[in-house]
Amino acid sequence: MNRIYLSLLAAVAMLCSFAQADELTCLPDSERASTSLYSHLQQEAYAALDRRSETYEQLKTPEQIQAYQQRLREFFTKQLGGFPERTPLNARTVRTIQADGYRIENVIYESQPQHHVTANLYVPDGDGPFPGVVVSSGHSRTGKTADYNQRFGIMMAKQGMAALCFDPIGQGERSQILDDTGNPKYSGTTTEHFLIGVGSTLVGRNTATYRVWDGMRSIDYLVSRPEIDPARIGYTGCSGGGTLTSYVMALDERVTCAAPACYLTTFRRLIETIGPQDAEQNIFGQIAFGLDQPDYVLMRAPRPTLISATTGDFFDYQGAWDNYRQAKRIYGRLGYPERVDLVEIEGSHGVQPQNLATIAHWMKRWLLDRDEVVPIAELTTRSPADLLCTPSGQVLHMPDERSVFDLNAERQAQLATQRQNLWEAEPREVMVENIRERAGVRRKEALKPPKFKDAGRIQRDEYHIDRLILRTDSGVPLPGLTFHPQSPQDDAYLYLHDDGKLGDSEPDGPIEQLVGDGYAVVSIDLRGQGETASGKRDELLTDWKTYYLAYLLGKPLLGLRVEDALAAGHFVAYYQKPEDKPRRVHLVGVGQAGIVAIHAAALRPELFASVTLRNTPRDWSSVVKQSLPQGQLDSVIHGALEVYDLPDLVRLVGEDKVRYE
Repeated sequence: MNRIYLSLLAAVAMLCSFAQADELTCLPDSERASTSLYSHLQQEAYAALDRRSETYEQLKTPEQIQAYQQRLREFFTKQLGGFPERTPLNARTVRTIQADGYRIENVIYESQPQHHVTANLYVPDGDGPFPGVVVSSGHSRTGKTADYNQRFGIMMAKQGMAALCFDPIGQGERSQILDDTGNPKYSGTTTEHFLIGVGSTLVGRNTATYRVWDGMRSIDYLVSRPEIDPARIGYTGCSGGGTLTSYVMALDERVTCAAPACYLTTFRRLIETIGPQDAEQNIFGQIAFGLDQPDYVLMRAPRPTLISATTGDFFDYQGAWDNYRQAKRIYGRLGYPERVDLVEIEGSHGVQPQNLATIAHWMKRWLLDRDEVVPIAELTTRSPADLLCTPSGQVLHMPDERSVFDLNAERQAQLATQRQNLWEAEPREVMVENIRERAGVRRKEALKPPKFKDAGRIQRDEYHIDRLILRTDSGVPLPGLTFHPQSPQDDAYLYLHDDGKLGDSEPDGPIEQLVGDGYAVVSIDLRGQGETASGKRDELLTDWKTYYLAYLLGKPLLGLRVEDALAAGHFVAYYQKPEDKPRRVHLVGVGQAGIVAIHAAALRPELFASVTLRNTPRDWSSVVKQSLPQGQLDSVIHGALEVYDLPDLVRLVGEDKVRYE
């Protein structure tokens, strides 16, 4: 009976909360569908991609193309945070398996000191030297041992080329987060990449930084082998492996021949269809800069490149054909139109048998100078256990192994010294400007006061709630609520919460307690919250699609929300008040919204009388060290720790004005 009673109570509470949410809706139905932050960012992306297309059309001469390639490569490398120095690989073979016409070596090497890569090297029988093809795994939990990755290796070996298939971070034997039993914590294949992206972003890197470096060091390993011809290096991979192939082939000139599979499209088609994908597939500011997916091919022109696609892929094949057409024109202007091609085979996402045969044909054509048809072949794969390189099946069990979280933490420690020197050398106003620029917040004079619209009143027993809409020049409305006591004090509160304007608004909750003390409280939906949310939230990663679309545009989502907080703060301070006598505004930030609050107060300390932060991280330095930065993704800023940390913001506000609860 008790369990049934509690269930009924929970159901009633849920119905009441739904009723309250509906009752407190501010935007009209006709507007709500078109006001999500995501839809506005889509339009900004399309405009930026149009500008990039105009630039592309101006590439007429080899000199112009080369300058374009150089500019994009420099930008790409910079946005990845650069690469570490090349250190000894300390490679070793832990097992050799003799197969029919080839052998498989299970190998381990270090892409960075004590940061190990596990791989399988497929070597044809014979004397060599052989061309070497690096195979990047897609998002498979089993990494290099997945059937399609094995087939890549076997097919290359049977066609007279060596192949090295390695585990990416977060997959296979390279899980970076283990549970209490020592096994991978997450069964999904992209979750670790997202979580790695949080700390990587803060230190000015990207999950892609580590993946690209692993790919480049895998080439280093291949060319270190006496059986491999260092002048004949190929690169291929499917899905997430297609992403990495696209990156490495654009940045590493040693890649003679490349064949990215089931990835390349255009950002326009990606955004029109499935939207941004996982952490390493988004480079900070690349769309705003003019780096589209076709540019991964253009950056390597005129070196041979095959785009492999499938008709049923969720990476849109129409975008793949647009990508190919752009490449074909540039390769033609350079005099080598035959060096770029596209294969589209019917089937779903993945390497269909004919895709694999065509990729092998392409590699033979350019690496072996043998333009021979490669037939579809039945290839027998092995048990994953045969192909493991570590005794336990995970590199994190190796002595003194460093995870990506450790590498990011080391980078953060270096940046801490850099930040201290910067703050000691630069005046306060310079550092405030540095913070503003890094956060992507416009200057005070560029931020116009919001326009206010009354959306109706709701009466409560001891107070009333005014629904309102604040409109700024962002184009995304800010729905809000004013909880208004019968006889309010002159001071008022601005309340920011991860759940938007309804957060902490339950009966006898924190907002009602403030109202009971005689304070008017204004709560708002920051952009991407509440009524302007995309509906794509994830408990672990928050609204990552909106975050990464803003990221691609070089706009920290946090910075957009700081502008919202400043607009709302201005409204609270000056509503029905003269310009020379604003009311005192007390700012409350709950959860990650507290990071928005402390940024707003640091940039405009005169606007807020006090700041209360509840369940908010006290610093980003500790977030970098966390292997489970749950809910942190949409409130981190690319490269923030190169300039400041959250305690620096507290000092700008005044430690006497800030209280953590």
